[in-house]
Order: sequence, then structure tokens, then C-alpha cells
Amino acid sequence: MELELRHLKTIRAIAEAGSLTKAATALGLAQPALSAQLRRIERSLGGALFERGRSGVRATALGELVLDRARVVLPAVHELQEEAVRFARSREGGRQGFRLGGTHGPLLGGLVDRLAAAQPEANVATHTSWSEREIAAQAVDGRLDYALIGTCGESAPPEAGRLAWTEVARDPVFAMLPTGHPLAGREEVALEELAGEAWADVPGDGCFGDCFAAACVRAGFTPARVYETDTASCVHLVQVGRAVGLCRATFPATPGLVTRALAGTPLVWRHLLGWHPASPAAADAPSVITHVRRAHTEAARRSPSYARWLDAGGRAALRLPVAGQDSARAPAPPGREPRGRSGEPRAGGPPRGSGRPHGGGARHNAVQGAG
Repeated sequence: MELELRHLKTIRAIAEAGSLTKAATALGLAQPALSAQLRRIERSLGGALFERGRSGVRATALGELVLDRARVVLPAVHELQEEAVRFARSREGGRQGFRLGGTHGPLLGGLVDRLAAAQPEANVATHTSWSEREIAAQAVDGRLDYALIGTCGESAPPEAGRLAWTEVARDPVFAMLPTGHPLAGREEVALEELAGEAWADVPGDGCFGDCFAAACVRAGFTPARVYETDTASCVHLVQVGRAVGLCRATFPATPGLVTRALAGTPLVWRHLLGWHPASPAAADAPSVITHVRRAHTEAARRSPSYARWLDAGGRAALRLPVAGQDSARAPAPPGREPRGRSGEPRAGGPPRGSGRPHGGGARHNAVQGAG
């Protein structure tokens, strides 16, 4: 019997599970079938790969040798497959267009508008999702050319070790209030002044919920009630006075509600553009970055409350990077992936979890008007 990739995957699964029973469950096999397969693999390799005991299985010296090779071969083959798929997809139609992925909001729409105007012959396709991880994964495997997402504060974007990311803009997070709210006439509202309010939010998969929870703790309260629903419903709940929400400062003017700056800018949202550095999209990334930044400038101008905040000197609160320090970050070499904490947000966000500033893997609540 010749050794195949599936055999290496089986050996790796057994080693990771620590027992044949657990490995069989993970592989979707009956344990007798897995035991029989392992015996065949061991015969082909000339010796036992695992020692069986009451506590499970442990790799033999031969098993460790095979596992060492498997840990090199399997990721390399997986990377080859991804690269081939990416190459094939990029060749479909001769790359006559742009495939954009992003969260819902003015930046994605502004980017589509600018690309369509600049290259009217090009096909511009979009994919939207509340999940930044989903969008980033599609950029990794070649289904999207660019991922336009956001992160809470200095949190690292998803797939930071595989995609090149650059920060294209940075916004404060504002509060959304119904027009009849007692604080609606103010230009700035302290977070603690909203301690007794209910909040509306949309789903997310990053750390914004934890970031918001931490900000509330620092302000001396924990939100009592959260309505989690789609963006349109969140806006409706604010309009009818059922809840308040959070939004990026570029959130467009909307009847029945106002957006107001939070005193001290306790939450900041970074807009990021990502692409795979080995994809054909990398060549067009500089021009796409320029289009996104101009779309953000236009969106900021369309938000009266944001324009007033900037004119009043709010820009300094964003801690904008020094010129030349916001260039694209390529993935780290193999074995040296960034150790940054993961997470991203989007719409109107109450807390989920302990209130730690950046809970790795915790659900986030997205900020309204994403993208």
C-alpha cells in the first residue's frame, strides 16, 4: 500500500485526539474501521506508530518521525490547493472586474461607486456579511479580491497572517439617539449618561462587545437590556425610543434619530482593506486604497454631526497613525505569524461577556453603518 495524504491526516488526527475512540469520532469513522486502517498504515511504514495504553495512545519514535513530516507536508499541500484555486478563479473572465466583500455601510457603497465611475467597463461584484471572518476567509481562498472590514481599536483583523491589511480610515463610535431624547440637543454625550438605557445591536464575531462592555464598566454601569437584531430593526428601535445604539460617525443622516459624539471617544473603529498578497488583486491595491479613502472622506462630509466634531478638533482623539506608518501589512513569514489579538465590530453594541477589552474569539456586536 502506498502512503497517501489521507493516511497522514489519519495519523495526525489520532495524535491530536490522543485516543482511537476520539479520533474515530472526529473523522466520522467507526473505531474498528479506524483501527484496521491504522494497522494497514503501520504495515506499509514498517512498524508501530502508536503505543496503546489505558490513558490512550502515544506516538512511538517512528510515529514522531512520521508526524514531523506530516506537519510539514499537509499544510504545504493545503497551501498549494488554495493557491491553485485562487489562481484559477482569478483567471476566470481574465480578471475584468473587482470582487469586493464588506460589511453593510457607506464605505462599501462608496467604493463600488468610485470603481464603477473610474472603470465603467469593469464588472464590480459585492458580497456583504455581518461576519468579518467570513469575508476575510473568502479573500484567502480567492472568492473575493478585497475585504473591506473594521476592527475595534487596535485589535488585529482576521487572517492577519495570510492577508495583507492596510488601515484606510479611522472613526469615533457615536451614540444613536431618538430625536425626542433629552440628550439629543447636545453635541456630545457622556457614556455614563446613557447608563439607564436599553441598547440595540446586530450580530458580529469579533471583540467589539467586550470593548463596549469594558467602556461601560469604566463609566460605572452595565447595560440592563439588549435587543439583538438586523440593522433596519435596530434603527427602528432607536427611532421609536425603545433603545439607543452605537454607530460609526459616518452613519448617514436618518429621519427620527440623531448621532452624537461620546465624550472622551471611548471607542474607536478602524476601517481596513485586505487582499491576498499572492493574488492578481495585489497589483491594483494602491488604487483601490485611494478610492476607499476618498469614499470615507465623502461619507464624513455627509454626516453633519461628524463634520462638526472634526471641525471642533475631534481628529486628535482618533490617534491617527503617523504619515507613512499605515502602509499595507503583508503576512508574516511561515512560523512567525503575528501574535496580535483578534476581533472586529460593526453595529450598535452592547456587551457580551466579561468586559475584557479584547476577548479573543468572543462574539462582538457590530457598529451600525459598517463598511
